Formats: sequence, C-alpha cells, structure tokens
Amino acid sequence: MFKNVYLEISNICNLRCSFCPTVKREKKFIFLPDFKKIITQVAPLTEVISLHLMGEPLTHPNFSDILKACEPFGTKIQITTNGIEINKFKDLILNSKAIKQVNFSIQCFKDNFPNKDLDNYLQNILTFAVTANELKPNMYINLRLWNIGADSKENESVFLFVEDFFKIKVKRNIDVAGIKTKRIWNRLSLSFDSRFEWPSLESQYNGTRGTCHGLKGHFGILVDGTVVPCCLDKEGEIPLGNCLTQELNSILKSSRAIKMRDGFDKGVLVEKLCQHCSYIKRFSKD
Repeated sequence: MFKNVYLEISNICNLRCSFCPTVKREKKFIFLPDFKKIITQVAPLTEVISLHLMGEPLTHPNFSDILKACEPFGTKIQITTNGIEINKFKDLILNSKAIKQVNFSIQCFKDNFPNKDLDNYLQNILTFAVTANELKPNMYINLRLWNIGADSKENESVFLFVEDFFKIKVKRNIDVAGIKTKRIWNRLSLSFDSRFEWPSLESQYNGTRGTCHGLKGHFGILVDGTVVPCCLDKEGEIPLGNCLTQELNSILKSSRAIKMRDGFDKGVLVEKLCQHCSYIKRFSKD
C-alpha cells in the first residue's frame, strides 16, 4: 500500500511560475475513459490519489466528470491548485464526495503578478476555506508557501491578511527541517518548505549514494499513462511502463522498478536521473 499516487490529469497550466519549469512533453488532458482505466488499477494500491504531478488540474475541461469517476472507489482525493480559478470551481469541489484535501500554492501569485495586490486572491481562497468548514468540516486545506529562503519576505503580506481575516496571530518562526505545517484555523493550515531544483540529466552530478521515497511511499502516472517512480520525474526520464497498455501491478514489479527499490534500501542510486537529483539530499541522515 502506497501513501500517495500522483495521477496527472493535465500537464497544462494557466500560469508560468519561475519555480516550476516548462513541461517539454506534449501538452494534453487525460481522456475520461483512460482516467477510469487508470484509477481502477491505482485505487486499491494507495491511501491517497493526488490529481497532479505537473499542470493545473482545474484546467481539465472535464474536471467534473473526473471527480465523479473517483467517487466509487472511496479513495481520498487530493488536489493542488494555484487557486486562480477557485471561485469558478468551488461548488464543484465542495460538492465532491471524493476530495478530502485541497492545497493552494500561494507563492505562485506574486511570482506571476508581482505588481498586483494579494487581497482579492487571498479573500477568495479564505472564503472558500470558511465555506468548506461549514459544508465539509473534514476537508483539509493547506496554504502552501514553498518559498522559504527564496522570496519568503513576501510572505509577510500573506501572514497579515490571514491574521486580519481570522482575527488570529500567526507565529513567524519557521523551521522547514522540522515541523513544516502550522494549523491556523480548524483544518486550515499554512504549509512551508524551501524551494527545490527539479531533477534533470543536465543538473549537477551528485554521485550514486542516497535514498528516496520513490516506489516506496509514492509513484507517479503521467497524463499519457506513463508510470514514473517519483513525483519529480516531470518528463518521464525513468519510464517504468504504461498502465494504459500494461497492468500497473506488473509495471511496479518490473526488474527496473525492483532494482530502484532495492537500491534505495541499500543507499544506492541506480538511475542516472536520481544521481542528478539534489532533492534526494533531504533524505540524508548526515
């Protein structure tokens, strides 16, 4: 049983964030029949399905049908969105029986609109959170500020708005090496992390020693059905198979997948992409 499977329903985004590299793959949405075929295989294997790897899930033209297709399985569905279109989709999300958590990438707004005021954007998101608390009190909502050490000075305006909106006080001390989440109101939390570099074969070579949660706690499925070992393999550099033409269980038991898992257990990075991944350093005990 995996903790999370990243099921990409769209690799298209309505923003262009500096911290999120351009997807080189063909831009597309997953077809509903393909989604149903994939989720039938994925749901028994995981606690949570995140409808995201790259792209903005709310760009999918059949997002409503996607959510309905999730309901029969009873699996917890999580979405990560930039929140730009939350007013358009709020009723759909709140009426969904499948969605259990919504993550808002708050740091995207100033990154894309440096000269615009945050107030209307945050007002819409926090109003959604209040309505969610009334209608779906068991839904978790995270406001992500994954920019610590980069442009985190801009977070002060977020803190001030949240404090004024809920009439609370947000503690400013943040330790991303320790507790990364602060619950601020019911099931609404602020989530912090530092920026990271997306792995690439062109990135610095870091050696063959290391470990990862890929294929152990999670894996990903790209919009075309390609199974990848990690949520950071955005271009499918390590294709393990395609679950639209192969059985997912057999893909996860393939020799390539087994070699990766065994390598992680032994602290050995067998794939070139992993050897060029700086994120892996976060799992080091040194």
